[in-house]
Amino acid sequence: MASAQRLLRAVLDDEETLSIARRYFISNGFDGTLTSVGVVVGAVLSGIPDGMTVIKIGLGAAVGLGTSAVWSVWEIERAETKAEIRRLERAMLTDLDDTRIERAQQGARVVHAAASGLGPLIGVTVPLVPFAFEGSALSMTEAGVLGVSLGIGVLAVFGAYMASVSGQRWYVSAARMALAGLVVALINVFLPG
Repeated sequence: MASAQRLLRAVLDDEETLSIARRYFISNGFDGTLTSVGVVVGAVLSGIPDGMTVIKIGLGAAVGLGTSAVWSVWEIERAETKAEIRRLERAMLTDLDDTRIERAQQGARVVHAAASGLGPLIGVTVPLVPFAFEGSALSMTEAGVLGVSLGIGVLAVFGAYMASVSGQRWYVSAARMALAGLVVALINVFLPG
């Protein structure tokens, strides 16, 4: 157990591992949020009669996007780390099976896959929250407007976070990311049908 904790600490202290995990988290969170904004607007405009139906549709999207994010990153990172291990083995003329290097790469793969899956889970579910209050405190339209607003807020937070990492102005990055949510909402509003 102590060696597993040391390995986890080493993996989480590795800036390259964290950088890749951040990219997966934000990229897939961005996708999940925009998907949720589209689901919310489409559900309201198509006349879905109750908030629980919107939540069920949105959770279906969360399951699909989350599974895709975890599975694809797991397989991508598995292939990339195996290729890297093979290159190291050829350069070092030794077998690296069950070594600290291989275990560190496996730990990094777990962190990457978890971050990749967490992003869309947050991105999809946050805009759905107002629909839990539809009928008791909010109308469908109000829940939709609030859901889109929450989605835009999530995107702004993603942008501000990335700006803090890169040393950019947080409000500019937040506005750029939030704009994508507004664009998706407007496109959905003006779609025919």
